Amino acid sequence: MTTARDLALVAADPRDRTIVEQGDLSLALAGAELIDLLDAEALTLDGTLLVPAGPAPAGDRLLSEAAQWLADGGPGETVDDWLWRRGRDLAGRYRTVLEEEGLVEPERRSRNPLRREHTAPADPSAARAAEERRSSGEPVLGALAAAAGLTEQGGEAFDGLDDERTTVLAAVLQAVTELAGERQRRTIEAAAFDNIWRGD
Repeated sequence: MTTARDLALVAADPRDRTIVEQGDLSLALAGAELIDLLDAEALTLDGTLLVPAGPAPAGDRLLSEAAQWLADGGPGETVDDWLWRRGRDLAGRYRTVLEEEGLVEPERRSRNPLRREHTAPADPSAARAAEERRSSGEPVLGALAAAAGLTEQGGEAFDGLDDERTTVLAAVLQAVTELAGERQRRTIEAAAFDNIWRGD
């Protein structure tokens, strides 16, 4: 399993009742793909610039797709640029592929749009292995799970990691923080608009 797939499986685990923002998870998954591409030696970093370094890894269609997106990004794409470009709706894409591959059951739709129903993994061994990796303290998956809002993790998350992986993880945390700020701004604006119409 790749880091991105493990993260998607942890997020889909019905034992975790945390409501995860899909935008945060998508950004974390985009970062996980960069880590996987670094591990496969299909990518290096020049500071924060992405530099394709080899062929797409075989055997994982989402990671192969990510490698193609990397090639399509052209010269000068930064880690931050990648997170926002690749991260758009990526959580839904991973969920769909995991369902197609039988690793998770399709989500049941509730009549109440505010209620999210979780289903058991179709392949509990894959979900169990992903959760064991996360709970083992493995720093990359732990930091990405924390960025996605699945767990809490302290500042020791990057200890022992090389500069490239630290750069990616720091960019993910920054992007998630920016997205949270944007959500807060929109909430404040919507509340102010409602107050105008109510005459408050």
